[in-house]
Amino acid sequence: MTGRITILGGSGFVGRRIANRLVSAGYSLRIPTRDVDNLHPDIRVLPDTELLQADIHDPEALLNVIAGSRAVINLVGILNEKGRDGSGFRHAHVDLPRKLLQACQALGIRRILHMSALNADPVKGPSHYLKSKGEAEDLLHAGEGISVTSFRPSVIFGPGDDFFNRFAGLLRITPGLFPLACADARFAPVYVGDVAEAFVRSLNDSAYFGKRFDLCGPREYSLAELVRYTARCCGLQRIILPLPDAVSRIQAAVFDFIPGKPFSTDNYLSTKIDSICKCNDLRTLGILPTALEGVVPNYLRI
Repeated sequence: MTGRITILGGSGFVGRRIANRLVSAGYSLRIPTRDVDNLHPDIRVLPDTELLQADIHDPEALLNVIAGSRAVINLVGILNEKGRDGSGFRHAHVDLPRKLLQACQALGIRRILHMSALNADPVKGPSHYLKSKGEAEDLLHAGEGISVTSFRPSVIFGPGDDFFNRFAGLLRITPGLFPLACADARFAPVYVGDVAEAFVRSLNDSAYFGKRFDLCGPREYSLAELVRYTARCCGLQRIILPLPDAVSRIQAAVFDFIPGKPFSTDNYLSTKIDSICKCNDLRTLGILPTALEGVVPNYLRI
């Protein structure tokens, strides 16, 4: 079964991979963006893909964007907000899914695939990020007449990622000693290609309707282990200095006021729960998790 799929956030890191797989599977796509002229080249050359300039936060524009679609994929998310009160997270993670749900119900679109996050929880989430992600999940899954599947990945890696590439950049400009906040936080990095495949495999299978899938790679690592590995891949000799928890929190509070927020109090709070899977649902979907050691060196090597 094919047809048109609309991807919100389709020009991003994960969205480009999902878009490629869907086009290969015979779907036509619609991808809205605020700036058509500055889209990634991988998206601009996709066949059977309509690129629209639109503000998806505007309810009327959103209705026009998704009209005629047989399913909508929502990948919109932020890791930090401009302020510190959670309103930025709620705008991206809760208000938009609510508008999307209402638009789908109004147009008779019955299928939504939604990108959430591991440990998303509207009550127990320790950060605005995780609380807002959890609230959006619950809101969508409670939507009348809509079949929703949510995906909850650990940190996602792959060429162009914002995790290993960010640390590689910091390591290259920090000679000798590299102070690291939250060094004991644990992750199970998951390959972007595996995440994209999970979305595509779930699209038409009614067995996955209403499900929430936790997605992880095959191994768990501390943040310190991942940063040391990044340094080795880059051919850099760096001493990784784990910071005490109190210092990590102070560093986060200071970085709250740095443009771009390379690290924030909300990021710090998110690390209070390890980003690992009790049950890795990639295997439920028939996907063998890809080890980072077979991928990361290829794009970090100088």
